Amino acid sequence: MSGATGNLDCEECLSSAQVADSAESQPHPVVDDDDELLRYIWTEYLHPKQYEWVLIVAYILVFCVSLIGNSLVCFAVGKNRHMRTVTNYFIVNLSFADVLVTIICLPASLVVDITESWFFGNTLCKVVPYLQTISVSVSVLTLSCIAQDRWYAICHPLMFKSTAKRARKSIVVIWVVSCIIMIPQAVVMECSSLVPQLVNKTSLFTVCDEHWGAEIYPKVYHTCFFIVTYIAPLCLMVLAYIQICHKLWCQPIPGNTSVLQRKWRSIQCSAPAVGEAARVRTSTVCAEIKQVRARRKTARMLMVVLFVFAVCYLPISVLNVMKRVFGTFKKTDDRETVYAWFTFSHWLIYANSAANPIIYNFLSGKFRGEFKAAFSCHGENQTERKRPRASTDSRKSLSTQVNMDNVSRISDQIV
Repeated sequence: MSGATGNLDCEECLSSAQVADSAESQPHPVVDDDDELLRYIWTEYLHPKQYEWVLIVAYILVFCVSLIGNSLVCFAVGKNRHMRTVTNYFIVNLSFADVLVTIICLPASLVVDITESWFFGNTLCKVVPYLQTISVSVSVLTLSCIAQDRWYAICHPLMFKSTAKRARKSIVVIWVVSCIIMIPQAVVMECSSLVPQLVNKTSLFTVCDEHWGAEIYPKVYHTCFFIVTYIAPLCLMVLAYIQICHKLWCQPIPGNTSVLQRKWRSIQCSAPAVGEAARVRTSTVCAEIKQVRARRKTARMLMVVLFVFAVCYLPISVLNVMKRVFGTFKKTDDRETVYAWFTFSHWLIYANSAANPIIYNFLSGKFRGEFKAAFSCHGENQTERKRPRASTDSRKSLSTQVNMDNVSRISDQIV
């Protein structure tokens, strides 16, 4: 987002007049030369305050978790063929976008949020916000594709067949579309100084901000941006997951207790007569249980990912509209509060990138196993040794057809 780069809100937070007024209102030594002036500005305005050191630690923590976690997600799916599903391809795309924005945009945002100045030149002033908005677009479109894929697979399985090849093509389209629709963001970004007298002496009080030709253009652009990248896709995804939840948890599909009991009684009655057929039917019932439970787990994980995304991007989306569309902060007297809100909203965006791998770890057994294997010297060998044993135990349990409790036990082992 245009407000998400962390360097776009300084004009509301700082101006040359504010610097002058604040400097006059505070006792300070007589400024003899430019060096002492710059030293005074650094001490009074740019040096991190106590609460900003907490922000620095929080940024560093998010940087490490996001970089390591999302890299592990890409590694896990790339290394294991059995994890190369349609949903996981989209998850890898989401993780790649998070890694990109973490490496390129997070350090710049941290420096700008702390110093309230842009030190990286006019080129990066265009590149960093552009990549930030591309990441937002890629994340939204990827989550939308995941929701669409799950909606078709669960609610309308005969209407559309999703394949890995189609998923890869969709990912390419997502990046191309995101790069194109975010070009205006790169065009309008320019560097300017809030204190023109210091332009040739220092980069302090240089800001990277949007420069539009007329006042109506940013209002139209940011209103459309808010609708296209937040409100509209979020509403569509919520509707899709409501239908998915209704299908998986509310309708009497295979895997429901009453259906399973009828099937299990039928198997028990036929078992003495036709042993092989009963075993086949038992396997079918257990496969149905496995599919339903796996789909529920996946849907639960994806809904949590969507919820966290919506929460993390809500503050910056609202603040951006308030600032760019309504001009709420142009005449604010409470500079510190506005600055704190924007700073926290910037941090939340990167926190979302760090949160996704944590969600996968807690809500996906496959990702959790791969993460553990990555941090264990013998994790891969242990995983390989456990798999045949688990399947053997499952076959033994399948042959022991006693009652409904056995079905639950079997399904737990399989899933």
